[in-house]
Amino acid sequence: MSPALFGIADYWAFVLAVWVFLMIPGPGNLVLIGSTGKGGVRGGLAATAGVMAGDQLLMWSAVAGVAAVLKAAPALFAAVQWLGAAYLVWLGLKMMRARAGGAPALQVRPRQYFQQAFVITLFNPKAIVFYMAFFPQFVHPTQHQGLLTFGAMAVTVALITLLYCVLAIALTRLAAERLRASPIYGVWLERVAGGLLLGFGIKLALGR
Repeated sequence: MSPALFGIADYWAFVLAVWVFLMIPGPGNLVLIGSTGKGGVRGGLAATAGVMAGDQLLMWSAVAGVAAVLKAAPALFAAVQWLGAAYLVWLGLKMMRARAGGAPALQVRPRQYFQQAFVITLFNPKAIVFYMAFFPQFVHPTQHQGLLTFGAMAVTVALITLLYCVLAIALTRLAAERLRASPIYGVWLERVAGGLLLGFGIKLALGR
């Protein structure tokens, strides 16, 4: 068997797993698309930075042993679940009440794109599962190189996330003009996104 690259078990499988993880529909994709649609490229890039920061915090928390702590303290894990679920449900309901000409649930002020994307990523159920459970499985048990291994994984995640988000921003911008020309479409898009966020929140609360 060939040596694990940087101590990562099957590096290219890890790369593919991260890409697939990003493509799965979820709150992170919704906030990225919403930020780009309402704030343009700058809004999308700010949201991208928020997503990347949230991912890195979750990953290094897993490295620091937060996963083991949560596993050993079910009450703490439940609290994290309920906190994330409550935030997603609240945001989902707010978006579902969107009306033409009304204030959007996803804030349009540039200073809030980063914060919103960061918080949503931090409580994103699929991100929590990936970094706290799935992610550690790519650490090679015998060829692990400590911080070098985790550092290589962190850089890989950051670069793939940046590439994915830039592509998502470009695709969103292609549809932005049409949404601006027909505000009602934007309202319904926000309502549908809100319904999805509500579903994610309920799923997280149920622990499924």
